[in-house]
Amino acid sequence: MNVNPYLNDAQRAVLERAKIGVAGLGGLGSNVLAHLVRAGIRLFVAADFDVVSASNLNRQFFFADQVGQKKTGALAENLRRIDPELELDFRDLRLTGENTPEVFAGCDVVVEAFDKADAKTMLIGALADSGIPVVAASGLAGFGKSNDIRVRKAGKNLYLVGDLVSGISAELAPASPRVGIAAAMEANTVVAILLGLEI
Repeated sequence: MNVNPYLNDAQRAVLERAKIGVAGLGGLGSNVLAHLVRAGIRLFVAADFDVVSASNLNRQFFFADQVGQKKTGALAENLRRIDPELELDFRDLRLTGENTPEVFAGCDVVVEAFDKADAKTMLIGALADSGIPVVAASGLAGFGKSNDIRVRKAGKNLYLVGDLVSGISAELAPASPRVGIAAAMEANTVVAILLGLEI
């Protein structure tokens, strides 16, 4: 079992009993999960319907020999190499406004990790009345301007990570450095919320 030696007993207890939801297992979601596992969280619900492709390997927590596999199964395998005792409820499905509340019922925090703006809006709207904190991302494509990526509180239960302008486009491709920064900041925000350290 992965035991973070830098946590005190109270912090460890909070993180080990927390249930975290992750919507999307791409560049954000796969890396957020790796950070959260290393932070000491062990219980997760996540959903994605996609398979690993070669184009994912520049920024996602997958490997070349996993191309063609379902992301849910491949990522579960990778995360269990960090901590074999994880409790993973990974669902191979497309999240919708109708099924999202049921999938993430009982979660302490949900991470939005989609590529497309309409999917982001759907998830935030579907959980708006749940009282569950949502950590979302907007604006993380391209290179440089690392300091423009930051966390903003956008409502009682909504945190936005990113620069809010650098969307994926022909001029701004998603790449590991900035996607990784945003994923780490999303994970850090989740831990801070759980430990009562976030605004």
